[in-house]
Amino acid sequence: MIIGLDRINELARKQKRIGLTDEERAEQQQLREDYMRQFRGQVLDNLAGLTVIDPLGNDVTPAKLKREQELNRLFEQ
Repeated sequence: MIIGLDRINELARKQKRIGLTDEERAEQQQLREDYMRQFRGQVLDNLAGLTVIDPLGNDVTPAKLKREQELNRLFEQ
């Protein structure tokens, strides 16, 4: 679950209805940046657990991804 999404949507609705104050615009921008940071983190976490298998059943996961996965395993220990 992405934290702050409800507030982002609330500010977007208010912006369409009556507009936002300068403080609300700044808050909205910060919330959007936080949202994108969280979203990217989730995508990277998903990719970190990815294994690519070809039709013959061979592991063809790119070397760069394998290195990243190994680094993640070392830091988790």
